[in-house]
Parts: sequence; structure tokens; C-alpha cells
Amino acid sequence: MILVTGGAGFIGANFVLDWLKGSDEPVLNVDKLTYAGNLETLKSLAGNPKHIFARADICDRVAIDLLLAEHKPRAILHFAAESHVDRSIHGPADFVQTNVVGTFTLLEATRTYWDALPDRQKAAFRFLAVSTDEVFGSLGPNDPQFSEATPYAPNSPYSASKAASDHLVRAYHHTYGLPTLTTNCSNNYGPYHFPEKLIPLVITRALAGEPLPVYGDGKNVRDWLYVGDHCAAIRRVLEAGKVGETYNIGGWNEKANIDVVNTLCELLEELQPKASGAYRDQITFVKDRPGHDQRYAIDARKLERELGWKPAETFETGLRKTAAWYLANREWWEHVTSGEYRRVESLGNE
Repeated sequence: MILVTGGAGFIGANFVLDWLKGSDEPVLNVDKLTYAGNLETLKSLAGNPKHIFARADICDRVAIDLLLAEHKPRAILHFAAESHVDRSIHGPADFVQTNVVGTFTLLEATRTYWDALPDRQKAAFRFLAVSTDEVFGSLGPNDPQFSEATPYAPNSPYSASKAASDHLVRAYHHTYGLPTLTTNCSNNYGPYHFPEKLIPLVITRALAGEPLPVYGDGKNVRDWLYVGDHCAAIRRVLEAGKVGETYNIGGWNEKANIDVVNTLCELLEELQPKASGAYRDQITFVKDRPGHDQRYAIDARKLERELGWKPAETFETGLRKTAAWYLANREWWEHVTSGEYRRVESLGNE
């Protein structure tokens, strides 16, 4: 069995669904169910004995100790995090609590559990922490891409809390010998993405006839990674990654935000044309957010060179799949935007 934290969130839920589609190994899915946790994403797993859901906070040491003792996972994949930069600017305390205190609590519980394992299981155990490229700070237009050796320089409360989390994971490997792996990924997109993030926000607002807000001049650049490719990379790192190492996961898709929005508008015009006018007419430039990083770009060559992974999707194919999914699953995102999804209270909840 593997244990996944944050498995009702965007990337975590995609990973759980993907894992159970291709493996008979059970998943213990641990999620606090904050606003970003959505059990409707996991409804296809209802009644699946391979999926065990436990509503628990990673800051709750007693709850984590009990889950580890009962289910005895052979690996922990740590997705759980507060992840929205805007929310971290307005309320940083939650980010420090979840991303720093939560990671520390989980590491302490894991260390105690791991220490008590028989030698063979102890050697095979892995703790994989899923992190972000935002810990590296901001790049200029001509700067080289982030590599695993790029110094940390976080610029938001969110990225600072994730940097602290990464440092704790590294310290627990070097101090206690805990067999850790860390991945730093670029901006994910795809099915089940919470509609406050750029790509699902544009799709859902475009279809609702609402303004499409773009920060500043829209020229901030991000490297986009399809979530299915991210899940495949994490599986590969768990399978063959070298203990104590970090691996960058990127899509090789640097795009300015305004170009992403325009491309989405063109896709929607093709897939679901407006009765009158054009979706791009809804684009509205808004005041830039404080400390907005100019450019992120991931150099993922280490992962390809050492573990043989590279993304299967181009930005164009991944974006088309994403737009088509939102058009076909309107009920899911309408429940999110209306708040209806928060009324779903259990799915095999322990």
C-alpha cells in the first residue's frame, strides 16, 4: 500500500485516479478536505476496496501515527499543501501551518514509523515530497532554466513555505537517513483543476460570459506541464529515483500568460463557439499582484537522462484535452464555483 497526502486536491487526486487505473496496489488517501479538497473528483472510486479515504490533517500527529500503524504503507507521497499564491498574500498563516508545520509533523511521524520497520522494509521505504519550481524565485528573459542546482530564492509566502518544506525533507534525509525523494514541478494544468487557477478560470469564465482577468500586461511567463505527465513522472521517480535526490519535472512549454489566454479563447471558439462576438472580447487586464514573478522555466533533463522520463503531451495537445474535459464535465466545475462540492461529506471515510 502507498499513502498519499492531499489526494482529494488537483494533482493528488489525478495521481490517485491514475495510480488505481494502472496498479492493483491500494492507496490510503489522507486529506483534510479544505476548500481545495473535492471528493466529487474521486466519485468514480466509490466502493473500490483499493481506495481507502481518511479525512485527517497532516498537522495532527496522533491521527497520522494511527494511520501509519494500521495501514503500514511502503511509501508516502506528500502532495498536501496550500498552493495558491494570491491566497498566501492575503492569509500567509495557513500556508506556514500546512506547508511547514504539516510537513514537519508528517516527517516526524514517518521517521518514528520507519525506524521501527524490519530491515528489508526499511530499505525499500520511500518518502516522496511533491514541490514546486516557485521555490527558485524569478528568472529574467534570458536567464537559464531552473536546474536542480539552482539556489532557492522564494518571493511569496507560498513559495517560502514550500522552500521550508523542501529544506525539512532534505534535513531529515541527511540527519536521520530517511529515504526521501523531492520533485519540483512547473505549472500543472488538466482535468479537475480548481477554477481559481489561470487555465480553468479562463475556461469557466469564458463559458459563463464573464470577464477574463489577466494580471498586469500578461507577459509573465510560466512553464506548463500536463497533470497526467506529472503523475507519470512521479511514478517513475518513486520507482527508480535515487534516495536523497531532487528531480525537476517540466513540460518544456514556456508561455506568456496572455498567450495562454488567447490560445484558450481560440480553442473554445472551435469547440463551443459563442452565439455572438468572440471569447477574447472578454479579456480584461487587471492590476498586477504584489511581487509577481516574471518567469519560471524548468530544465528537466536530469529526469530524462537518469530515469528516462519526458512529457507525452505538447502544450497544444494537453490544452485541447483540458478544454474538452471542462466542456464535458460542466457539472463538476459548476459545483465548485457554486460551493455545492463542499456538501459532499464522505467517500469511504474512516
